[in-house]
Amino acid sequence: MNNCPSLYRTDRDTFVVQGWRVSDPEALAQLDIPAHETVVEVPTDVLAEVAKAL
Repeated sequence: MNNCPSLYRTDRDTFVVQGWRVSDPEALAQLDIPAHETVVEVPTDVLAEVAKAL
């Protein structure tokens, strides 16, 4: 995968997520996100591709 959004497996047994930054105030108000974090949206088809690859 080399398009946005995407999910990348690291060599540290983790994943890095690339997606569309959530900036909608109503959506963010429903989440409990610490100031040092952010959230991104990733479409289900990207996750389905990742699941097939695992």
